Amino acid sequence: MNTIIQNILVFSALAYAIWYLLRKFGILPKRKKASSKACGGDDGCGCH
Repeated sequence: MNTIIQNILVFSALAYAIWYLLRKFGILPKRKKASSKACGGDDGCGCH
């Protein structure tokens, strides 16, 4: 049972490290943050 938990932790850490490197080098797109001026431009937000 202890080996199973250890393997789960190792593979999850490996998956997180690969995900982090892919995001850092631009292979995976980053999430776009909502700007504070959501209705300030001509972005068609539908609030006017």
